[in-house]
Parts: sequence; C-alpha cells; structure tokens
Amino acid sequence: MGKNKKNGKNFDFCHFLWYNNNGWQNKVNYDWKSKYKDLEGVTYMYNVGDKVVYPMHGAGVIDAIEEKEILGEKQSYYILKMPGEVKVMVPTLTAEEHGIRNVIDKAEAEKVINVLEQDETEMEKNWNKRYRDNMDKMKSGNIYEIADVVRNLSFKQKEKGLSTGEKKMLYNAKQILVSELVLAEHATQDEVEELVDNKINTSFAMFKTDADVSIDTGNIVNKFIPFNDETGSSQNVWKNRIKKEL
Repeated sequence: MGKNKKNGKNFDFCHFLWYNNNGWQNKVNYDWKSKYKDLEGVTYMYNVGDKVVYPMHGAGVIDAIEEKEILGEKQSYYILKMPGEVKVMVPTLTAEEHGIRNVIDKAEAEKVINVLEQDETEMEKNWNKRYRDNMDKMKSGNIYEIADVVRNLSFKQKEKGLSTGEKKMLYNAKQILVSELVLAEHATQDEVEELVDNKINTSFAMFKTDADVSIDTGNIVNKFIPFNDETGSSQNVWKNRIKKEL
C-alpha cells in the first residue's frame, strides 16, 4: 500500500496503484478523455460533503473532488476524510467498483444495532477457514455482515478468548462498524462504542449466561438520549441497562 504525506495529512494511494498496476486505469482514462475535454460539466456520483463508506476503511465524508496527475496520468479523485484524520483518494470513475456507497440512514442503523442483540451465528471451527469467512464479510462492505463479525467474535472472545489475528480483526471490524453508526446516528464515537458494547454484553448475558443466573428480559431498559442538532452534542444514542434478579 503506497502512502504519501501532504500538508501533514496521510493520503492513501492503495487503490490508485492497484488500479494502475493492473493496467485497467489506462483503458478507463482513455475512454474518459475521449468523452470529456476537462472536468467542467462532469456529473459525479457523489458530491463534497456526502457521507460514504469505503470497504475495509470505514465511513467518512467526501472532503473534496480534485483532479490529480500521478505517474503521468490525470484523473479526478474523491478525497475522503476518514476517522483518525486519514485522507483516502479514490478515482471517481471507479468508485462503484471499489464498493463506495452511501452511509445508511438512522432507520437502517437501528436494524443494524438489532443484529448485535441476537445470538451468535455458527462459525467454522477451523481457525483459517473462520478467518477467511469473516474477512470476506468485512471486504463486502455490508454493514450487517460486519455487525455479525463483531458480535460473533465478541462472544468468542468472552467465552474462549481470541488469537492475535482474530483480536486484530475484531478491533478493525468494530472500528468500521462504529464509524458508520457515528455518521448514521449523528453521535460521537464514544457514545456509539458504549452503545455497541452494551448491546453485545446484554445479548451475551441473555444467550450465554450460566443457568444459575436468571435475566428478566422485561427489565431491559432502552434509554434514549436526545441530540442537539445545532451543537452536534449527544444525540439519538440508545443505551441499555439491564437489571438482573439473582
């Protein structure tokens, strides 16, 4: 993965280099140049300010659309501002092929959160195959699949622990999940991380707790914290409290 520094910011050129090394870019550039004389009047799939998801990177905001010349080739790029102040460049012409999509809305976010409340799905016992299956889910960019990975690996970590590789995978999957829910819920990262942890802890207690500890699911309380849209402070975050009767 090639990286460069510009004005103190990290730029990720991985997709440009992959695209170029496979010889695909030259063909697309030729078609693009034959259709457009310059960037004026070009209609883009996304606009500056749009919230989008970039598979394996997470969710971010399109900070700019710029024409750049790299390795002697000129084309336009979406400049994505990702979590951690990282900026990623994605060719506008191939954004769809790279899996770029819009961030889910709030209604969809609630459905994703519900995935965390369910019991784990059956996973492969073989470590290598399980790792590949989970990696495929993450590469898909499907947030439901990513939520599934987060819940399953979290359960496994609580029960038996995880290998170093799966610990890293869980961390990455959780960061990707949280980054999209932050934008969908208009919440802070800390609020969403707490929400995800609470949901997983609740579902683990419900499905995996030993028989000598009983949990009254009727006592699970959803606490809604209103948001101030003007200040951008805490908004629309669900937190769970669970009362256990031993």
